[in-house]
Amino acid sequence: MFELLEFVRQPWPWYVAGPLIALIMFALIWFGERFGLSSNLRTICSMLGAGKYADFFRFNWRADIWNIVFIAGALLGGALAHLFLSPDIPMSLSPATVTELQSLGVEEPGEYMVPTSVFSWESLLTLRGILMLVVGGFLIGFGTRYAGGCTSGHAISGLSNLQIPSLVAVVGFFIGGLLITYFVLPYLLLV
Repeated sequence: MFELLEFVRQPWPWYVAGPLIALIMFALIWFGERFGLSSNLRTICSMLGAGKYADFFRFNWRADIWNIVFIAGALLGGALAHLFLSPDIPMSLSPATVTELQSLGVEEPGEYMVPTSVFSWESLLTLRGILMLVVGGFLIGFGTRYAGGCTSGHAISGLSNLQIPSLVAVVGFFIGGLLITYFVLPYLLLV
């Protein structure tokens, strides 16, 4: 039993995880459903009564109840993976990456999945925390609505449905991510 738990705690290789994602996508296409986290959030907002205030949320959320089951499974799965399946070893980062992150003010890079000096409740009350977490979160929400979906919806569901707008969105996500990483993030980390 101990060996099985140690096997499960290791990251799954692409040739296991990739076909599982493809299998789920084929099932969603077969049943005529869409996938994406923004669809789940739209369903939650509609369920909580946002349809009274905005037409975007005015739809039959009961027909999309599987979105609620999906988001609950994602939260539960994330909690179980964190509590029971996380390896006890730090992330493996190259020495050059560690040096560069330390020069930008990131404390203990690679110690945790995300740097706690940037993403924590304490850092939320700093200028850097407000810019990265609050303003960044707003921009992600705005961009998701403006692009007609989130990265997972476009990159996984939209591309598997061969949708040209999803291809354009995914290319935009990558270009935007590269630009932010190289031209904006270094200045945000030094704030």
